[in-house]
Amino acid sequence: MAFFTKLLTLLGFKKREANILVVGLDNSGKTTIMNHFKPPEEKTSEIVPTVGFNVEKFKIKNLTFTAFDMSGQGRYRNLWEHYYKGVEGIIFVIDSSDSLRLVVAKDELEMMLKHTDIASKPSIPILFFANKMDLKESLSSVKISQTLGLDQFKNKAWHIQASNAMTGEGLMDGVEWLSEQLMQQNK
Repeated sequence: MAFFTKLLTLLGFKKREANILVVGLDNSGKTTIMNHFKPPEEKTSEIVPTVGFNVEKFKIKNLTFTAFDMSGQGRYRNLWEHYYKGVEGIIFVIDSSDSLRLVVAKDELEMMLKHTDIASKPSIPILFFANKMDLKESLSSVKISQTLGLDQFKNKAWHIQASNAMTGEGLMDGVEWLSEQLMQQNK
């Protein structure tokens, strides 16, 4: 039966679902990114800081995402670990114009990757959105990658994508990469 289900999924007859975690420091653009993927009638014109978490669903090709958009405020970051167990992919959003807080983002990333629920599943792909790339003071994706030490991740599939959550630039490219990674896990 499992073979038949996989065959239907590969042929596009059966839709696949994936739980993803959307994390990053406060004011990085996580909720604005998730708002971009909502149907037009559900989009919000005014984005407010997330308290706790929001759950959003969206589809890309044959993959339905259930995204847990987690608050990035310091007092709520300890909630992230409660969602690690069932996660199949991670979107880590970075404010590329906030070079002073890149060290904090790196620390949060390292703590997340060391957590047993994440470390025990090396197949979890991580998409990094280097958001706010339109701002004059923003760092390049390469510089952010170097600062975060992403080249050290030998056993995890990862991708860094420059993005602008306000215009949607780069968002679809990043999520399509994540979709491909998640679909390959089922093969």
